[in-house]
Amino acid sequence: MVGDLLGASKKFNTLSSVVDFDLKNKTVKSPGSHTRNLRRVRQGLDLIRELFKNFLSTEKYSLKKAATTAYQQVCAPYHTWAVRTAVSAGMCTLPTRDQLLLNLNETDKSAAKEMRRYIKASSDVIKIIDNLYIARGITLDW
Repeated sequence: MVGDLLGASKKFNTLSSVVDFDLKNKTVKSPGSHTRNLRRVRQGLDLIRELFKNFLSTEKYSLKKAATTAYQQVCAPYHTWAVRTAVSAGMCTLPTRDQLLLNLNETDKSAAKEMRRYIKASSDVIKIIDNLYIARGITLDW
């Protein structure tokens, strides 16, 4: 998918032109379309944003709980039972909150600062992508 997005960046100057191209060709939701890939990138941004919001909500919130809640909110409604089950199993391999901060060489305070910056920036990007779809009559529930 990343390679596809890099290829799209060489072919199209704006996100609007990407979506307009797929609309014209009736490939918006087709596997491999740039618009579908953009939707996945948007979900990824939202997943990380929700994970950070959950992580910051309390110092007692484990990484596993923060990630599980974020996944259930953002991605699970669009995934099959098999994918949801695999993701659930994978959540058991996540490090503890303290292990994560140690591995990142961060403190709660320094990590929180960067997470808040990401939450704000990604919220703006998500709004732009959502508005791009809405303006063209593309639903957001796929």
